[in-house]
Amino acid sequence: MRTRASIIIAATLLTLTACSSGEDGAPAASDSGPADAEQTVAVPEAHEGDDLEAAAAVYTSAYFAADTDTAYGMLSARCREKTGAEAYAAVVEQAKTDYGPDHPATDVRAEVSGKLGRVSYKVRGLPEFDQRAQPWTLEDGGWKYDAC
Repeated sequence: MRTRASIIIAATLLTLTACSSGEDGAPAASDSGPADAEQTVAVPEAHEGDDLEAAAAVYTSAYFAADTDTAYGMLSARCREKTGAEAYAAVVEQAKTDYGPDHPATDVRAEVSGKLGRVSYKVRGLPEFDQRAQPWTLEDGGWKYDAC
């Protein structure tokens, strides 16, 4: 229960941060492929590494808790096109069944280049799910998982 409350609070904080930072008028990130660190675009300071690290932590907790609304909502548009909500819900439900809900991201580190980011982290108790340079993209004022 405490994990779910933490997820909801963190997601709310991310939403509030995204809403209060304002738009920079830059076009949306490309939907043609995964995040590419070579592209350089100015990003508001509000969306530098700390914000991306928080997003990755929220996504990971939501994924293992089978909080489909939160986790699916954090997928990039490109990933949502590839995986429908029902299919994704089945995946996160199976992850919760197989591994349990309490596997937060630890040692989270993010690198940001414009509207693209890479996140490395460990998943507590599940080293097979540890990530290195996982691609994320900044869309609609928030970081979205783009490793589909």
